[in-house]
Amino acid sequence: MVTISDRSTVVVMKDQVSADLSGEAAILNLKTSVYFGLNTVGASIWKLIQEPRKVSEIRDAILKEYDVEPDRCETDLLALLQELLEKELIEVKNEAGQ
Repeated sequence: MVTISDRSTVVVMKDQVSADLSGEAAILNLKTSVYFGLNTVGASIWKLIQEPRKVSEIRDAILKEYDVEPDRCETDLLALLQELLEKELIEVKNEAGQ
């Protein structure tokens, strides 16, 4: 099982399509034909990971944009990324030795 940490790099998988729905996002996994929806904050994260980004960069961007406690932000971010990974919507790369 892949472990996601603040040093992990994440990026969206190629086998998906997504659409912006008034600030929220709808994602279709083309391999499994399963839809996945994201709220406004999740959609912001989805936009950030169109290019490979470290989890710490995503966390910092969310902290700047939204009024949220840092611990809560990191916990919720890691939970969302884990769910996206389980749905095969993102790819996670860890540095050697993690």
